[in-house]
Amino acid sequence: MPITRICLVRHGETAWNADKRIQGQIDVGLNAAGLAQAEAAANWLSGQAVVALYSSNLLRARQTAECIAASLHLIPTFRPEFRERRYGLFESLTYDESRARYPAEYRLFEGRDPDFVIPYGGESLRQLHERVSTGLLRVAADHRGQTIVVVTHGGVLDVVNRLVRGNPLSSPRDFLIPNAGINWISVADDRWGLESWGDTGHLTVVGLDELP
Repeated sequence: MPITRICLVRHGETAWNADKRIQGQIDVGLNAAGLAQAEAAANWLSGQAVVALYSSNLLRARQTAECIAASLHLIPTFRPEFRERRYGLFESLTYDESRARYPAEYRLFEGRDPDFVIPYGGESLRQLHERVSTGLLRVAADHRGQTIVVVTHGGVLDVVNRLVRGNPLSSPRDFLIPNAGINWISVADDRWGLESWGDTGHLTVVGLDELP
């Protein structure tokens, strides 16, 4: 059966990552370290037989994807289904500020209640999972038996890892999601597999994992 391989790349570092500030769907560009990480990921991927490049349309992902596109000689396709989770009232706050200002809401967020919709325009983990899995199945179906790259975000990768391993959304995180980390998954007949996760060997300075 044809196996579709998907390389998922988290965007490079931003100043808000360094500050542990929740970006969500606020557009924040890469900092100098993030641009260097994006170039490093692009150089590493240049030897891969990639036929298509997809990305979130948020600025930090777009900038990362544009570096990879130049290396692979591809034109990126921007898809909103690969955007970061909408964090509602937490967006623009640090994790510590979110916990202090909204303790009840933060407990539900930190406890990974799959159906907790973050107030003021946020998403639940289940809503995010549905959005992301639909997007992944769509690109996999469009490139059956081929290799593609998707540039995305930490919250998206958080649910992807659980999707491919068959773990519940509520389970504690037991894996890393570094900035500009390389993650390989595969799918055949709607059955997902995990090949490798959180690789940072291409980076001079290991990317941040500031997520809770």
